[in-house]
Formats: sequence, structure tokens, C-alpha cells
Amino acid sequence: MLIAGDLVLRRATSADFDAVIALQRAAYARNRGLLGVEPMPLMVDYETIFRDYEVWVTADRAIAGVLILEPRADDLLIWSIATDPTNQKAGLGHAMLAAADARARELGLGTVRLYTGTVLRHLVDWYARNGFAVERIEELSDRSLTHMVKHLGALS
Repeated sequence: MLIAGDLVLRRATSADFDAVIALQRAAYARNRGLLGVEPMPLMVDYETIFRDYEVWVTADRAIAGVLILEPRADDLLIWSIATDPTNQKAGLGHAMLAAADARARELGLGTVRLYTGTVLRHLVDWYARNGFAVERIEELSDRSLTHMVKHLGALS
């Protein structure tokens, strides 16, 4: 279990596979139109994601949020943070960011990173309000990514 405030996340199991994919599709649908291309979290093989990443889901019966993390040698990458559209604007995203910080600390990592589409200005701003700073802009053939970083400070 991963706990941040009132939020309890549990590791996803194979029984959650279809629900995780459905939530990812629903959560990223809006971004497709804004980006003009398929969002990166919808362009992957989720069998690989379930095998190689930490997939966390809200512990409620109905999955309202998915947090996909990639622990690396020097940081924790938030590979995806997704909230069911019917649960957006209720603080779940903030709580999942806090859970990612907690997981980084559990792993002894003082840095959390993520990336998002540069044209998704509302997300870049939201992450900035939650302690992330722009680290660099990466230009790909079909999109621009804003890489962001958050330093957690001294680990206790």
C-alpha cells in the first residue's frame, strides 16, 4: 500500500489490467485533441508496463486513479498520472503526486521527474504549482515534451 493523506493506493494486479487501460484511455482522451497526436501513455504495450513499472491504483472498488512509476537509479519517473474524468477536480491528482513523493522517499530517492506535452500548458502550470520546475524541452518529430523535475530535499 502507498498512503498519502486520505489517499490509499495499492499495486495493480492482472485483474486490474482492463480497468487500468480503460481509465488511461478515458483520462487522456482530452489530450489527444489538444496534442493533435496520440498521447504517449496510449501508445504502449500495457503488458510491458505491468511487468516493468510500478502500477498503482486507488484502493476503492472502482478504480478512480492510476499512477505509473518508474524507479530509476537517481530518480523516480512519474510515467503516467491519470484520473477518471468523472473524478477530476476533486484533489485526486494532487494526492497521487503526494503519493509519488512518498514512494520516492521510501525508495531513498530525492528527485521526482515527469514529462508532459508542451502544448498542454494547463498541465505544465499545474505541475509547477505542485513543486515541479521545467528542466528542459525535448523536440520530437511529432510533438514537444516539457521535462519537469522536483527535488524533495533532505531524506529522513
